[in-house]
Amino acid sequence: MNPLIVITGGTKGIGRALVERFAAGGFDIVTCARQADDLANLQNQIATHYPNVAIYTKTADVAQKQDVLDFGAYVLALVRPVAVLVNNAGVFAAGQLHNEPEGLLEQMIETNLYSTYHLTRVLVPNMITAQKGHIFNLCSTASITAYANGGSYCVSKFALYGLTKVFREELKPHGIKVTAILPGATLTASWEGVELPPERFMQAQDVAEVIWSAYHLSAGAVVEELIMRPQLGDIG
Repeated sequence: MNPLIVITGGTKGIGRALVERFAAGGFDIVTCARQADDLANLQNQIATHYPNVAIYTKTADVAQKQDVLDFGAYVLALVRPVAVLVNNAGVFAAGQLHNEPEGLLEQMIETNLYSTYHLTRVLVPNMITAQKGHIFNLCSTASITAYANGGSYCVSKFALYGLTKVFREELKPHGIKVTAILPGATLTASWEGVELPPERFMQAQDVAEVIWSAYHLSAGAVVEELIMRPQLGDIG
């Protein structure tokens, strides 16, 4: 039986690149997204290109706690060990704390922080029982660098970075690896409308490749955090 990876937000950007990379590596996939049509298209494409891979999908808005809990229950109902959990789904909105729209902080925290907290808590007990597993949290260079137009997004990503560090300490004794991935500007939908050439960005496949590589270290080694930036540095 193929090993199983759980990826939130698997239809676009880094999540989509992760689905394709791990499917190519012989993993079965469980993923979620808000749009059922996007999930159906993803299922069809994976089935076409990787016929020996199973892909399980469920619609979920990770900003909604109940959706996250329902997705976690869906994963548990498969009654299969989770080898890898990638908390990838997130949202970006530019702004400044002193004048950004009311409610933006709550939106960023619910999507970028609480979703990871709730889903990890659902899935990690079985990892503890198995004494193995690897959790990757998609943080950001905004987790360690405050940007003038980063506003609540930066706050949420700083918090996610802290959450990741706490999970790392808690899960060390249980054989579970926890890794913070901190990418800089990556060519995804978050950058739509920006008038910069594609080569100024990293590719989503770059991030997927380093996660694949980090997962394949020996049991006695873990990448605790990994910072990635475009060759020419940050944008903005």
